[in-house]
Amino acid sequence: MTTSSIKNYKPLLYAAGFGSVLGSGIIVSLASTITVWQSALVLNDAQVGTISGALTFAIALGSLLTGQITKIFGLRKTFDWMNVVFLAGAALCMAASSYWMLLAGAILAGFASGCDLPVSLTMLSHDAPNEKISAELVSGSQVYWTIGILLSTLIAFVTSGLGGAWSARIAMGVLCLIALVTIYYRTKNKAVQKIHANAPDETSTASNTKQASVFQVLFKDHSKPYLAFLICILFFYCGWNLLANTFGQFQTFMLVKANASQTLATGCGVVLTLVCLVIAQLFSKIAGGKYRNIAFGIGIIVMIAALVGLANSGTSILLIVLCLAFQNVGSTLAGEAMYKVWTQESFPSSVRSGIQGFINGTSRLLCAAFAVITPTLVLPENIYMTMMGFAGLIAAAGVAGFIQIRLQKKHNVGTTTNNAADLADLEQIAEIH
Repeated sequence: MTTSSIKNYKPLLYAAGFGSVLGSGIIVSLASTITVWQSALVLNDAQVGTISGALTFAIALGSLLTGQITKIFGLRKTFDWMNVVFLAGAALCMAASSYWMLLAGAILAGFASGCDLPVSLTMLSHDAPNEKISAELVSGSQVYWTIGILLSTLIAFVTSGLGGAWSARIAMGVLCLIALVTIYYRTKNKAVQKIHANAPDETSTASNTKQASVFQVLFKDHSKPYLAFLICILFFYCGWNLLANTFGQFQTFMLVKANASQTLATGCGVVLTLVCLVIAQLFSKIAGGKYRNIAFGIGIIVMIAALVGLANSGTSILLIVLCLAFQNVGSTLAGEAMYKVWTQESFPSSVRSGIQGFINGTSRLLCAAFAVITPTLVLPENIYMTMMGFAGLIAAAGVAGFIQIRLQKKHNVGTTTNNAADLADLEQIAEIH
């Protein structure tokens, strides 16, 4: 199989990628327009908090129930039709005339997006012809997640001057259109259907491997350390996601508290998202090759250095923005894309969606709880201890990541495990770290 053959699987990446646009889009669209909804629907602060919290918990619940949903409906049917639920939720939000309509829409859209992410990633790895192309496709989906963030941020920025709830309704209307395109593309595109047809049948695969449940894989199959894989990936992703969620929700808040104007703060957000997009595209090119682990080590070091820089930046807007830029670079090299690839590589295809959903859901619940105290932590007077604490957290998450890499090599899992030079370079990075 040549490297160029990944071109044959681009339609599948587009189909899965549209779901990632919806997943990040609903989070950012609601977060960036919640004050618009508050004014238009006359919501109190408690109702605003309930809507934001309900979205996060709905995403977590959708992720946690992914395994059961795919077991009932099958992987392909869930992949094809889950976004019908998202469309219903986004449409309710778009037309919302009351608190309860907006809340119901946020819950439906959040649940569907929480389920769709692990299903889409499992679909990519299931249909890919080999591990190299699987890694490139799964990491490539992160580009679309970033596109969803950028698109939602730009829509909120461009429509911010409109009166009433128009800015929020337009943002949700765009998500409705993308959801319609996603459903049509997944169910009607001939190239996508051909890829599905050439892939192994999911029911026969599960039956032949006799790996029908997550419990059996983790605790009864001793041929590979699946439980150790789960612990390492879960610890890494929860640590990384606490940091990523903090910056995702409170980056603008932090800049404003450092005396940046609202326009400058939101403008910086757009530029920093573009940095993530560029790095995500570059990472997707090496995700299936020998440099992936080296990139991970570099990413961890860059993140720690950026966080230490943020701790000592005071109220200097220039230093804060520069450190945030480096943080985004490191976070993209050693972040969500790595977690997605590791999960898809490390577990049998019959349980990947369930395990990916469990990791994603657990992390979301942790982030939702942590978000209660985050606004206090990112105030200028607390920023030193907060960022130094995050630097320690990322160092610990990095150790879990290095253990995961060693386990993959030991048990011949993944696409980069047989390259001795790559491992030697990685060990040197770990020693420096």
